[in-house]
Amino acid sequence: MKDITKMIFPEWYKCQYNEKVLALANHIGRKKPGSKSAYKWDDPEYVILEAGVDDEMAEVGLGLGVCEKRTTREIAKLLNKPEDYCHERLMKLAQYGVCFVNTKDGEDIFWAETWIPGTMEMIVNSRENVEKYPIIGYAMEAYGRVRGPMSAGSFPPGVGLMRVIPIETAIDGNTRRASYEEVSKYLNENNIFTVTDCSCRTDREIMGEGCGHLKEDMCIQMGHAAEYYIKTGRGRQITREEAFEIIRRAEENGLMHQIPNIDGSGKTHAICNCCGCGCLSLRTASMFKNNDMVRSNYVAKVDPEKCVACGQCVENCPVNALKLGQKLCSSKPVTDDITTKETPRDMEWGEEKWNPEYRTNRENVVDTGTAPCKTNCPAHIGVQGYIKLASQGKYKDALELIRHENPLPAVCGRICNRRCEDACTRGDIDAPIAIDEIKKFIAEQELDKENRIIPKKRHDYSDKKIAVVGAGPAGLSCAYYLALDGYTITVFEKEKKLGGMLTMGIPSFRLEKDVVEAEIDIIKGMGVEFKTGVEVGKDVTLEELRKQGYNAFYLAIGAQGGRKVGIEGEDAQGVMSGIEFLRMVNQDNEARISGKTVVVGGGNVAIDVARTAVRAGADSVVQCCLESREQMPASKDEIMEAQEEDIEIQNGWGPKRILTKEGKVTGIEFKKCVRVFDSEGRFSPQYDENDTMTVEADYILLSVGQSILLGELLNGSAVVTRPNGTLEADSFTYQTAQEDIFTGGDVYTGPRFAIDAIAAGKQAAISIHRFVQPGQSLVYGRDRRIFKELDKEAAIIESYDNTSRQCPENIESDKKAEESFRDLRGTFTEEQMKRETERCLGCGVTVVDSYMCVGCGQCTTKCKFDAIKLERVYDGEGVAFTDMKPVVVKTIIKRKGKIAVKKVQNAFSKSK
Repeated sequence: MKDITKMIFPEWYKCQYNEKVLALANHIGRKKPGSKSAYKWDDPEYVILEAGVDDEMAEVGLGLGVCEKRTTREIAKLLNKPEDYCHERLMKLAQYGVCFVNTKDGEDIFWAETWIPGTMEMIVNSRENVEKYPIIGYAMEAYGRVRGPMSAGSFPPGVGLMRVIPIETAIDGNTRRASYEEVSKYLNENNIFTVTDCSCRTDREIMGEGCGHLKEDMCIQMGHAAEYYIKTGRGRQITREEAFEIIRRAEENGLMHQIPNIDGSGKTHAICNCCGCGCLSLRTASMFKNNDMVRSNYVAKVDPEKCVACGQCVENCPVNALKLGQKLCSSKPVTDDITTKETPRDMEWGEEKWNPEYRTNRENVVDTGTAPCKTNCPAHIGVQGYIKLASQGKYKDALELIRHENPLPAVCGRICNRRCEDACTRGDIDAPIAIDEIKKFIAEQELDKENRIIPKKRHDYSDKKIAVVGAGPAGLSCAYYLALDGYTITVFEKEKKLGGMLTMGIPSFRLEKDVVEAEIDIIKGMGVEFKTGVEVGKDVTLEELRKQGYNAFYLAIGAQGGRKVGIEGEDAQGVMSGIEFLRMVNQDNEARISGKTVVVGGGNVAIDVARTAVRAGADSVVQCCLESREQMPASKDEIMEAQEEDIEIQNGWGPKRILTKEGKVTGIEFKKCVRVFDSEGRFSPQYDENDTMTVEADYILLSVGQSILLGELLNGSAVVTRPNGTLEADSFTYQTAQEDIFTGGDVYTGPRFAIDAIAAGKQAAISIHRFVQPGQSLVYGRDRRIFKELDKEAAIIESYDNTSRQCPENIESDKKAEESFRDLRGTFTEEQMKRETERCLGCGVTVVDSYMCVGCGQCTTKCKFDAIKLERVYDGEGVAFTDMKPVVVKTIIKRKGKIAVKKVQNAFSKSK
């Protein structure tokens, strides 16, 4: 097994073995050279100094006091060297980051700090250092990994070298006992401020392991540290108001606060804005589970009655202390206490207790599962959450929650295949919650331009250009989320209309085109540029777009081609693919057919084709498919609506040949399908060739699948296609074989549903954001989106609202439904919507690991239900670094006693 407590050198690093620099490293660390604990050549303390410290600087550095301020005169006297000589080299050391420098009574004073928090951050906080000496990033990262395990269990809460400071709005007024845990105290007590990039995320970036979180202008220095940062040019001076704005922006972007905790109680010289996946201090908690080293005095507590398991707190917890669980009672055991039982407080703490993969193995859900609706939605929308918000009349909040995962809620409210409803626990009692109808009602509020809100951008990355190819649901979703991050986005669409299959493949009676246009208008309002009638590969190539400055590409062209079945006569006049037919009618509602029409296929698209044929003038429509009625992939609602429009559905028949006369269709012969799937569930139809059926036809519409029309799109690229024409890509990141090209939606998966494409678009946007930013990993610190539904069979429903499922009334029309291309399905009234929301059983709830929680309060800022608060559990104060040793020694002695007692107890229990 690889020893993760060793310094990891990149291949290009060559150690210089400088004795004087090693002596300086030991001096700063207060180690005796040659002793057992002294630093060696491969220790991070030496490596970070060796990069930018020469012999003369090292010699003068030996005169520095550690946490003791000295003038140049005092250092020169101590070293017996000229003052000017010493001052010049002391300033070089300060410039590099080895020591602080301030001016007092007109004289410069210098001193060294601890390695962390102190020297290492200061070295890495210089952009000049980072560019010139990238090894310093590796050294700073290694320090906490190499030294971190040594502190396990040694520090009581509140005394660690770094300390979490709760987001101030998270602290309940009744528990504000200590101003030293309020960010505003530190900002209000200081008068001089600077800001720099986050040093932790900078060094992760150097190593190519960035997590995608904002790093620019995130670390605030105050007082003597700000003076030093100004004097050495490593920080930008800001006002107190600007510092408060940085705090606000950090919290909005899911970051939390920490301070260096070595200046004494209620004192600090910096405020860091951190993420759990990049911060080297929080790694102490996440990787080594040594949470007392960094925690605040607070712990998050969930009110189960208010919690709706929307998942926002879980996603934003920096240390994965929160998970989604089950609120319903159960006849089987349910995981409702996830608090870590084995901790370094009273146990020997070795590598077997660590979580070295914490940046890739975060978990969203407890072992026994959570709400089925969120689990089964491909985008994992917080269904239970937006239902509760809608019940409270908070429609804008509900819409915001939906748009965390789905930028096309009005579209999905009309055409989603409702996997959330199929899984709904209420469906086992009477009928599932009408989730999509509730979503449709919520989204309806914003179809009116007067009520429309354009989402606020989270960042400004407008210097980066991204090209999205295809304006269907996947492309629109990707464009939306990249626009949220402030990128310059251009969407190229070869058709004249936007929307892809939403516009060209779904008939208006299921999805009015003004609904699609309204949601695209929001994306336009976010600054996304759309270019229609442009076929990438033909009108402009990917390489030409690269030359125009595009940094990455998202290919989302869908599956817009039809598919033949390979039988006699399918090239005859009157035969066309269902997709081709839908495109023809969607482009022109006046397009007409006549006579007898046969539709081949059993999916939702085939149903759309059949219903469109009725509206386009067919005298009769017969739909034939391989599957039995129970096996048909089309939804039950769609099948019922087709039958109501007098469409005859013939199940269990496969096409054998198309009958023609003089090149024109006259009918189609079918053969009996006796099996669609084999014993392993694979599509493998078998037929009885002797059992046939002939149906007269003037038109035959083949809706048996879709194909990918790549054209010249991939010419000259390294992108690989599968035998079925779809693109190969990583299933998690959606990156193709050509690193700047990403894909998703039907062109990657083959034909699926809009919500699948939307979910893929968001994930690709996350990957593209990371790809175009230097040094970012596509996987570290990323939510794996693994969900598990609770055991519905074991659920005990003690009480529930017995209102029956609500149904919206259809819109009155002067035409029969089958004669109109309008969507005549109504929307809930507000009263219906409220009644339907009351039927929700509230299956899920968030549970907290009270040990792992470090009390940052980020969870409370994301909760729209006042369901999670911080409670003061500990009462620890910071201790000055020079006074820390006796506190730590006392804790170590107590811990050893606890370990000894536990060993005796364990031995006694085993002997029984």
